[in-house]
Amino acid sequence: MTRAIVVFSLLLTAASTCFAQENVGGNSATELASGSTTPLLIGYSVLIIAASMAGGWLPAFIKLTHTRMQMLMSLVGGLMLGIGLFHLLPHGLYELGTAQLERGIWWMVVGVVTMFLLIRMFHFHSHDVPADDDHDHDHDCGHDHGTTHSHGQNHGHDAHELSWLGVFLGLSLHTLIDGLALGASIQADAAHRTGWLFGLGTFLAILLHKPLDAVSITTLMKASGWSPRAMNLVNATFAMMCPLGAFLFAYGLSITTEQPVVIGCALTFSAGVFLCISLGDLLPEMEFHRHNRVQLTALLLTGLALAYGLRYLEPAHVHGGAEPGQTSGQNGHDDGHDHGHAH
Repeated sequence: MTRAIVVFSLLLTAASTCFAQENVGGNSATELASGSTTPLLIGYSVLIIAASMAGGWLPAFIKLTHTRMQMLMSLVGGLMLGIGLFHLLPHGLYELGTAQLERGIWWMVVGVVTMFLLIRMFHFHSHDVPADDDHDHDHDCGHDHGTTHSHGQNHGHDAHELSWLGVFLGLSLHTLIDGLALGASIQADAAHRTGWLFGLGTFLAILLHKPLDAVSITTLMKASGWSPRAMNLVNATFAMMCPLGAFLFAYGLSITTEQPVVIGCALTFSAGVFLCISLGDLLPEMEFHRHNRVQLTALLLTGLALAYGLRYLEPAHVHGGAEPGQTSGQNGHDDGHDHGHAH
């Protein structure tokens, strides 16, 4: 894994250097995309790759019970829900401005529907242990675990054979969209030239959620009898998807003249994606299971509180500063008046 991360980091560095040189003299948003944010995006990418790879290896070192997985899902689900509603949505609407409020809401709806259709098509939203593992919980086993939210319990070897590839494809598309969210968050924060941990909340949500996705793929591959070498190859390929999506967004942003609109639409779209994914993690557990209610609820609230608290570590442009819809060097951010935009 270390060699893969080093090689990928070198490739990112080389590509971003060429990208920066090609765009010297461009507008400020392009310079930010190719200049000051590149080291941060590379650092985020390396950490996300490492977390994803580690998640794929997790079952080999730790026994993942149903309860442990649900604890993680409640915490991460709460964090993703909070990032979507406290960060991505208000940041996106800020970039678009009050005149395009409806446009932003429509893009959020498109994000929800897109993720719903991906889950419907590939049935990849599976974050639980195989059926023969120790669940150590009290729930009604009469419900069907093989439906849309299958919990990874595809009963029978044939189901495993057919399901891992669909899970891989679905999660790869989902992770490319996560990369878009990360790229848009970084660019939105960097365009206002405040602080340096651009896109921190989005990064943390992705960082914590990727191991859950990776373990879904490798668990199904292991149940299908695939070799560790094959699982590592698929796991490494999946780990690259989020950085790929982030850099593709940065490049796409550099060749458009409508940076604020593109960033705003991408952020509100991503808010819809995060909303769908988080509720997809949280609602089935609430509906089908009765165990550990207090602990799971406390972890959900902890995730939400963490997401809300992270706004104090982010650039302050959505808490006061420029007029909504102005970014990419179009404003000075020094007027200090309140625009009434809060998380």
